Amino acid sequence: MHNTEFIETFDSQKLFLRRDLVDDPQAVVIIVHGLNEHQGRYDYFAGRLNGEGFSVYRFDNRGHGRSDGAQSYIEDFNTYLDDADTVYELVKKENPELPIFMLGHSMGGFIAAGYGVKYPNKLTGQILSAAATNELEAFKELEELSLEDNPEMKLPNELGKFVSRSEYVVDDYKKDPYVSEFTTLKLMKVVFIDDGIPWLVENLAQYEYPVLILHGEGDKIVDPSCSEKFYDLIAAEDKSLKTYPELYHEILNSEEKETVINDILNWLEERV
Repeated sequence: MHNTEFIETFDSQKLFLRRDLVDDPQAVVIIVHGLNEHQGRYDYFAGRLNGEGFSVYRFDNRGHGRSDGAQSYIEDFNTYLDDADTVYELVKKENPELPIFMLGHSMGGFIAAGYGVKYPNKLTGQILSAAATNELEAFKELEELSLEDNPEMKLPNELGKFVSRSEYVVDDYKKDPYVSEFTTLKLMKVVFIDDGIPWLVENLAQYEYPVLILHGEGDKIVDPSCSEKFYDLIAAEDKSLKTYPELYHEILNSEEKETVINDILNWLEERV
């Protein structure tokens, strides 16, 4: 069964939510997408999870896709974490007896990892895909830009050419009407530079969820060293790190995606 609805956040905003449900599921996976994209780019992955007996819930982050909020903008990174908890509480209410996992990609990986620090003892485990969990060299030049001088500054979305080796995926990304053509300096500062990432790094010793950490070694957006540092710094005892030599940023949208998906499925099966 597939359905969509708008759900209300803690501050009365609306998040666009999609359910991909199966009969008699063995567990539930919540998908948290990355910067400037949306939940609809995970159709294939959700279908593969469904085929193996996992129900899927996915949503557009605030300011992304069809959710409320100024486009690609956020005042406080905690808002993303709290929105994810709104979704978790809905999933838990609708699936009270099932294990619940959370998969986060890129900025969604930051959200998932931050969720792991801020909201322990809720999930059964997490999967992080090319997660932005440490300082990013790709965004280094933005450190010099002042929010006071540029409060409304928009930055063109130039990530498309780096998301995948597949020309089809790159072309689809650029043509997708729900992929934002820009991000804001405010979001970049709040999440990646001044607040979010520094907070996460400082608190990684509190992260204890079972976690599968995945990264493409050819990633030019989020350096693979982020995942290596995350693996080393967290307190989780059940942790696995796997990298893929030829893959770029979107390992779930690569020509070798079946290898990645099978690694995810095997890890999930071992924990349900």
